[in-house]
Amino acid sequence: MNPAPLNPLQSAAADHFNRCASAYADTHPLADTADLRRALPYLRPNAGQHLLDLACGAGHTGAFFGRLGLRISFADIAPAMLDQARARAAADGFPADFILAPAESLPFPDATFDHLACRVAAHHFSCPASFTMEAARLLKPGGCLLLIDGTVEDGHPIAEAWAHQVETLRDPSHGRLIRPSQWIHLTGHVGLPTIHHEIFPLQQPDLEWYFHTADTSPAHRETVRALVAGAPEDARQLFRITQTPEGKWTWWWQRLILVARKPGPST
Repeated sequence: MNPAPLNPLQSAAADHFNRCASAYADTHPLADTADLRRALPYLRPNAGQHLLDLACGAGHTGAFFGRLGLRISFADIAPAMLDQARARAAADGFPADFILAPAESLPFPDATFDHLACRVAAHHFSCPASFTMEAARLLKPGGCLLLIDGTVEDGHPIAEAWAHQVETLRDPSHGRLIRPSQWIHLTGHVGLPTIHHEIFPLQQPDLEWYFHTADTSPAHRETVRALVAGAPEDARQLFRITQTPEGKWTWWWQRLILVARKPGPST
């Protein structure tokens, strides 16, 4: 089946991640699966269940669950990222399916998956509401959506606006960091009530690594450096922005871990 045509935002994301796929290797922060381990008691996966790693990137998430004995399908908008996931699955020795498709329009029948995981990708989606509707459609009764993504905790509009400005300049495929209350509303609206959510801070490597990974333009790099150096106090405190004695900027992005379950008995 041919993938759905891409809208301009999706095309920009696909182009970006095709260019940057090689940066998403074992040294990338996504290789650290501490956030996935925190979600396991709520997700309660069983060997033999079918999990979709949506917007899979280099496949770190699917590989984590594949090693637990789940059947894995990988889906991504960028062919180069699917190549990375395919190589990872082969190295780990578990069978998997690979699907080129956007998160907002997936070529699967209703109630296909026991679990759907989407990790550090949803801020790129052109329509988060369409993504949640697809998740609700694809999950079996009792199945879980595991959503992990950058966020800004509720009640910090100044820090949120600053983070959005920084991320848009650093990465033109960036859409929006969505607050926890917004995700709880979006998932609940489509029949996926939240059973657990928490914010799990993640220390970012230094700013220059961040630029390299996203292939940020030289002009935007200078603007982002100025924004970080002059960050408002709310952002400075919330993200723990610091400068090392060597002059490198580091901070802790807030990462939301959310598990939502489709009503009904699990299989």
